[in-house]
Formats: sequence, C-alpha cells, structure tokens
Amino acid sequence: MITFKDVTKTYPDGTSALKSINLNVKDGELLTLIGPSGCGKTTTMKMINRLIEPTEGEVLIHNKNIQEYNIHELRWNIGYVLQEIALFPHMTIEENISIVPEMKKWKKKDLSVRIDELMDMVGLDSVKHRKRKPSELSGGQQQRVGVLRALAADPDIILMDEPFSALDPISREQLQKDILSLHKEIKKTIVFVTHDIDEALAMGDRVCIMREGTIVQVDKPQNLILNPVDKFVEDFIGERKSAWETAVDVMIDQSKQQLFTMKEYEDGLVPDNSTCVIIHVDSTLAFGLDNGEKADMPILEHGQTLRNAMDTFENVDYPLLPVARQGKVIGTLSYKDMVMHLKKNSKPANGVVQK
Repeated sequence: MITFKDVTKTYPDGTSALKSINLNVKDGELLTLIGPSGCGKTTTMKMINRLIEPTEGEVLIHNKNIQEYNIHELRWNIGYVLQEIALFPHMTIEENISIVPEMKKWKKKDLSVRIDELMDMVGLDSVKHRKRKPSELSGGQQQRVGVLRALAADPDIILMDEPFSALDPISREQLQKDILSLHKEIKKTIVFVTHDIDEALAMGDRVCIMREGTIVQVDKPQNLILNPVDKFVEDFIGERKSAWETAVDVMIDQSKQQLFTMKEYEDGLVPDNSTCVIIHVDSTLAFGLDNGEKADMPILEHGQTLRNAMDTFENVDYPLLPVARQGKVIGTLSYKDMVMHLKKNSKPANGVVQK
C-alpha cells in the first residue's frame, strides 16, 4: 500500500531527519509510529502526503511513486487529522466536514447522506450538531469532527499526527476506542504518530519504533514486548509485559497446568477440564452452556490485550470466555486466570518479581 524505499531526508543545515529508511505499510492496517523527540516519526508521516519531500529515495502508494500523482488529487485521497484539530471556527460542523467532498464536486444530496453516516459512526447526533460551531463542542467532540473531516471524501489513507495528545485522559481513551472500532468497520490504511507508548501498543496492528532517523523495529505489539530486538526497544517499552501480553500468551503460559487444552467435540470444541460450558462453532461462532442453550457472550480475540480483556469481563457475569483466532475457538480464559497471571508476574516497589 505505502512503501518507503531507501528514504533519506537531510536539511540544508546538514541535519539528518531520516537515514535511508525502508518501510511497508500494509493495505488496511493501522501502523503507529513512535520514538523519542526528533527521531523522524512526524517527518516520515508527512512524506506520505508530500508535506515534506525526501532528499533521496522514493515513497510509493499502490506501487506508484507519489511524485507521479497530481499533488492536489494525492492530498484529496489522504485524510489528515492534526493534534490541534484545526477546525474552521466560523464554519458549522457540517461545513467543516464538507470541505474536501465539495472540492471533489460531490452532489449535495450524497454529501448530506455521508455527513449523517459519519456522525452516526462516532456517536454525534446529526440533527443536534450539524449546524453548531466548533466552539459549542467539547474538545473530544471537536476531535471527532476532525476525524470525520478526514474521512469525509472516503480516502484510501488516513494520517493521524498525535491527534489525542491535547485531550484529557477520559476523552483520549474513549477516542482511542472509537478509532479502533471505526478502523475495524471501514478498514482504511492508517498511519498514526504518537509519543505515548501505551497508545502506540493499544492502537497499532503493528508498531514502528524509530530512533535518530532510523527504524529500530517494526512488529506486532505483543512481539515488541516479548521479543525486543535490542536494549533500546526493551527500555523504551518499559515494564509493560504483564499488562500487555495477549490472551493467548496467558493461555500458553498456563498450558503446563492443562487449563486450556482442547479436544474435538461432535458439534464444536470443549475445554478438557470443564463441564460448565460447551463451545459451539457454527456460522455465527456461538458460545453455549451445558444445557444446550446459547449464551449471549462476547468472544475474546486472539491478540487482544489483557487490559482490554479485563474490561470485557467487567461488563459480563460469566466466569470464563472463549478465545477465537480467525473465526475458530482455540481456548478459554477466565478473569481469575488473568489476575493470577498478573500477580505472578508483577513487580513490587522493590523490583522483586513475585512468585
């Protein structure tokens, strides 16, 4: 989708912002860029829409050098969400969202439908908010509008430059969830710059860690945590292993106790050591009780963090939940298992690991 080939950026004063980087952003993935200040993450992102031009190398979109695109058409097809939000204060919410579609000559009827659709996606009442000015909205609501403006013309790529850093923690966490939910629904390619490692790990399908204009490691969050390539990555991530391990990692960790071994069942799978639940695998991947009834029960995804899994457990009354990978149940996980795992692997104030 987006490819950097030996890209270098050197400024006239001799400062090297990027040093021959190679990077491939996959179609439909959310890639987070993170690293210390001055590492080159924002420069990398701004090269995608040609706000910054490379000194050497090339950037390609769909295997075509971005220099070959008309710059206006290139930017129309790349949504951009800024930290400062940058809504036009004299325009209404619908006018702010409409800017790029109007440049692309969208029909008013189609645009109106699009605005309603987008506002509904992020929980903004279209009737209530369309005619309001940005000053009448909260910071979190304004940032949602900034996201909608970037999505309005249905671009292939979304660039997000530390979009939540100015928000309070509650608004920030909610917007993170909104973007993840939105990404799952619309499947756009998103490049997300952040200075917050927790945000990078929570948001990214993959995380790109940069240092002094180079890429140190690009990997899935759990692989970064469990298999850092060097001391820099290990130190940069910090003590987050137990809080960010995936549900499957916990299952593997507990496998010696035979808690999650599975056996074939005539209409699905069952945990070997459990008589309270039967997992039925059908077209809807339902989770059943031992009396044959189906339970309205959430399914934990392979790769989901323990933090998110714990949030799920807090909203249900079930003692354990199924874990699925690519539509197939591969085991179960209980809240007690997670608590015991975190307790076993936590570090108290004196730095001694509890056993």
